[in-house]
Amino acid sequence: MPRVWEVPVHDSTRVRDVRVAAADAAGHAGLAGDRVAAAELVATELATNLLKHAGGGRIVLELVGHPVPPYADETTALVQITAVDHGPGMSDTAVALRDGYSTTASLGAGLGTCVRTADDFGLHSAPGQGTVALARIAARPNRGASAQDSGPFPVRAGGINLPFAGGEFSGDAWTCVRSGDRVTLMLADGLGHGPQAAHASTAAVEAVRAAPHLPPADLLRRLDGALRGTRGAAVAVAQLDLGAGQLSFAGVGNAGARLRRGDSWQGLVSRPGIVGAHLPTHLPPQRQPWTDDCLLVLHSDGLPSRWSPGPAVHAPSSLDPAVIAASIVRDASSPARPVRDDTAVVVLSPFPWDRSS
Repeated sequence: MPRVWEVPVHDSTRVRDVRVAAADAAGHAGLAGDRVAAAELVATELATNLLKHAGGGRIVLELVGHPVPPYADETTALVQITAVDHGPGMSDTAVALRDGYSTTASLGAGLGTCVRTADDFGLHSAPGQGTVALARIAARPNRGASAQDSGPFPVRAGGINLPFAGGEFSGDAWTCVRSGDRVTLMLADGLGHGPQAAHASTAAVEAVRAAPHLPPADLLRRLDGALRGTRGAAVAVAQLDLGAGQLSFAGVGNAGARLRRGDSWQGLVSRPGIVGAHLPTHLPPQRQPWTDDCLLVLHSDGLPSRWSPGPAVHAPSSLDPAVIAASIVRDASSPARPVRDDTAVVVLSPFPWDRSS
């Protein structure tokens, strides 16, 4: 089930809590001792930076797959550590990543340490809006998402998952897998909150991984059978045919989807119903061309329906899709107005990921 460790960081006592959460997450991922230490180090540095430079924020730890969509039989889990703040932001993130740079009386080695220690690292900051820093720790050093394949893959997927009110489990879950030239991205929002909702969304993930070759409408029908006996879920399924350059989408319930092409956005419409309880009879797929200027966002209803894309979606093409997802959540909420439900946002981007982003 989607286990999430979320730690608000507003004073120095919470830095230890972040380190403990990182060790726990690394243990759940099956990391060896040296990689557990790497997760603890990176999480500690990111938490310390929140206090030094942003006046606080939050650290979110979760277990994720590779940003390069894996085949269904690949189940390696990475520890994803995300630091989110509503602080002053940075005008030049490239400078901030250099060792020795600091705006406080420190050595200026924090972000540089994270870049060297993590298998993947991404950063986006907007002056006046805040910063998102994200790192992933894999089971073996230098074997993160960018090293999964010997050559570049044309799309990446990444996301963030936040339980409602700091819960231990999120009722939302997502997965992205490939089968031949097809890449299937699915997001499920289990009804309600807590372990029972998580059980429903996890069943959806397992069903997708068992049949990633099916087109979206057929996959939803398969999920409907798999979720019988659970609370059911709202589900959005997008499938990209890389050879044809075409995206197909079908959704049921209040799972949201938006497709960006160039500077314009288009909503992809889900049909009323509940997967596992009340599946619509007709599920006509929506088809759109997929080009190098596209970007797809799937989200659960924890995100406001009128959310603003924010500056991260127009950042350089190498930006990690999970950083974009976390930025969308940050810009749709605030310390005074937190997310109102389990909230998952996942982004599919056509651009290769680059550690120097």
